[in-house]
Amino acid sequence: MAMLSTSLSGPKSATSYCAPEFSGLRRLCPNNNTNNSHSQSFLRFSSPRKPLRGVLAMAGTGQFFVGGNWKCNGTKESITKLISDLNSAKLESDVDVVVAPPFIYIDQVKSSLTDRIEISAQNSWVSKGGAFTGEISVEQLKDIGCKWVILGHSERRHVIGEDDQFIGKKAAYALSQGLGVIACIGELLEEREAGKTFDVCYQQLKAFADAVPSWDNVVIAYEPVWAIGTGVVATPAQAQEVHVAVRDWLKNNVSAEVASKTRIIYGGSVNGGNCAELAKQEDIDGFLVGGASLKGPEFATIVNSVTSKKVAA
Repeated sequence: MAMLSTSLSGPKSATSYCAPEFSGLRRLCPNNNTNNSHSQSFLRFSSPRKPLRGVLAMAGTGQFFVGGNWKCNGTKESITKLISDLNSAKLESDVDVVVAPPFIYIDQVKSSLTDRIEISAQNSWVSKGGAFTGEISVEQLKDIGCKWVILGHSERRHVIGEDDQFIGKKAAYALSQGLGVIACIGELLEEREAGKTFDVCYQQLKAFADAVPSWDNVVIAYEPVWAIGTGVVATPAQAQEVHVAVRDWLKNNVSAEVASKTRIIYGGSVNGGNCAELAKQEDIDGFLVGGASLKGPEFATIVNSVTSKKVAA
């Protein structure tokens, strides 16, 4: 097990890719009130920068994708109510919708949730199951009806201690067994303030690219760590800038086809009040939603923000 511990928490290797210059930032809303789910707090650029649109010839071509990450929340009673709300919600047809319940409730959700919404796990083991106490194998997830798994979430990286290479291996195994992967990337606040946003995201992308057999069933979720569960959301321009850079990285380091087809979704304090403006951005192909996904009507509003994308187009 000592070898496993080293693998999980070992130092991250430096990226070999050069990042474009990143402008400095300053906080405009230091007195953020996280109790108001629709409050609009942002980190903004301290100086303007030229848009990156010119470096790439295409935006995403995949269908809008919205995932709900329920994290370590819910009881049988509250989840029954949430399922009822989701089953009665009117959802736009041209959106892929996924929810990720806690492991112990996946079977309950799968047996009672509309087939319109697919099921994701929040994590999976790096290889076939066996003597790995507390872990869940890809094979077990498939057995109970999961179609997706979230890997590389910041809480797994920065709380549990999973490193880039370990996460890449988990993604490769999940894909090899037929699970889709929601591959999370994103920077800490201090990394953003130091101008390292692109460096961090490129390093995390490289670990996925070095490991995965194909990008056909991968959705990339850009989730700036400073925006997750804080009530502080990236401005539409900030999110768009990183999404463009991620797509450009895929074009230059994987292929133009993968860059075009791979959906890049945004996560970090997305709610019913800010989703429409975010959805209008050309390279935001959907959302990975945390707290707001625990509220059926609000989650439906986020799913249906695809209409804003259509108007913007």
